[in-house]
Amino acid sequence: HACIAAQAALRPDAIAVACDGATLTYAELERRSEVVARRLRRLGAGPELLVAIGLERSIEMIVGLLGILKSGAAYLPIDPAYPKDRLEFMLADAAPIALLTSSTSCGALPATTAPLVLLDRDEGEVVATAPLGAATLQASGESLAYVIYTSGSTGQPKGCQVTHANVMRLFTSTQQWFGFGPDDVWTFFHSHAFDFSVWEIWGALA
Repeated sequence: HACIAAQAALRPDAIAVACDGATLTYAELERRSEVVARRLRRLGAGPELLVAIGLERSIEMIVGLLGILKSGAAYLPIDPAYPKDRLEFMLADAAPIALLTSSTSCGALPATTAPLVLLDRDEGEVVATAPLGAATLQASGESLAYVIYTSGSTGQPKGCQVTHANVMRLFTSTQQWFGFGPDDVWTFFHSHAFDFSVWEIWGALA
């Protein structure tokens, strides 16, 4: 998230995300994600804690994912299209401190004891006044960035824990092969609950 903030400082008006005809600049993405981070911090989010995120593919999904990282927590992607018994298992097994979703997506998710944070509720009231950087909690390279569950085809699904350092190594060690830059557009093709989405989301934004 620090790399994305650096891009926002360099090119605040550049398009960061486009979906269904709507766009979000880097400056807007920074501000909205910091509002989410502030809401999560009030719930106790911080390093080594998980926040589940269950949203349909949307700009709000990217805002929510970045907001979780800015809160210092790691994200647990919950795809609403997955079978409910799998989602129930993941939520029970990972025990996230909160579930980030929306009023339109939460109906497809199983019941959970974790507090619900609805992205489409109350966020707009504080976007305009949220000072940049105010909610960001820096995690170390060894802090968890996300937990993604395996398919479970050989038994119970297992949550794979990946650190910020692991994610950054993926990008820094492959940049020389591809030379991606600000004039390129990346397609977000996979589910955010599948590991390749890490490249598609964070590689593009950073």
